[in-house]
Amino acid sequence: MRIALLFGGTSAERDVSLKSGAAVEAALKSREHYVTCFDPADTNLNQVDWTQFDLVFLALHGAFGEDGSVQSILENANIPFTGSSAAVSRLAFSKSATKNRLIERGIPTPEYVLLSQADRREEIEKAVDRIGFPLVVKPDAQGSSLGVALVHSTSDLNAALSKCFELDERAILERAIIGSEWTIGWLDDQRFPLVKIESDRLFFDHQAKYYDDKTRFLLEFALAPGVHNQIKSCAEQTRTALGTRGLSRLDVMLDQNQKPWVLEMNTIPGMTDKSLAPLAAKKMGWSFEELCDRTARACL
Repeated sequence: MRIALLFGGTSAERDVSLKSGAAVEAALKSREHYVTCFDPADTNLNQVDWTQFDLVFLALHGAFGEDGSVQSILENANIPFTGSSAAVSRLAFSKSATKNRLIERGIPTPEYVLLSQADRREEIEKAVDRIGFPLVVKPDAQGSSLGVALVHSTSDLNAALSKCFELDERAILERAIIGSEWTIGWLDDQRFPLVKIESDRLFFDHQAKYYDDKTRFLLEFALAPGVHNQIKSCAEQTRTALGTRGLSRLDVMLDQNQKPWVLEMNTIPGMTDKSLAPLAAKKMGWSFEELCDRTARACL
């Protein structure tokens, strides 16, 4: 197939996207596809002649890549592309919008309050009183755990919010779930094996995701069948509620009472040597090259 591969961009996740794109390019070429690469940082995608391609493979992470922007361009050009639609991408990229959808559907997600840079100190204090410590500070629209901080006291809150607001004008304060972290992926209706994440850091932050060699991703673990099924059921409900398609991955916390809580959906999961979707696919017997090939063909 003639495939346009998009990666790089100008978001805070550019470095991760470049790694994903390089890996995907090599994989697709190994399957004898004709691959043309585009970096939106130096190419105006509105001026590309998309009729010369069969499909677009998206390896763009972060703003523009996952927030519906590039999807809108491709939808207007009537060219098939990997991943979710523009509307679903916008929904899933906003943590607050995602959580509101989950709350509407009765799917468990940690309580939260949405803040903006313009909020007064009194409003922030009210939000903290409502959520309580420990809490998690997150940019509303950002990925790869950038700007995320686990906060245990008021003295640490200002620094966490300042770092968060460097990446996004809106932040959420979310009740911290103490327990174990899990992730589960799909390629359309094909569900991948569950992966347990273990880190020696306070939580699975950006450093643990991409740079800490001590981070452990477990495909074999001790988990009661009933709890395993609860996580899978919760995950499937979330996928249906958000309407994602193609390759996607959901992050879930399991609290100390073995109850699952949905954190967020990733509509363009990482495709690096540290990424979890390729790891889970490998457990099913799919090589990285096969995963990329299947992902491309799924959008046709």
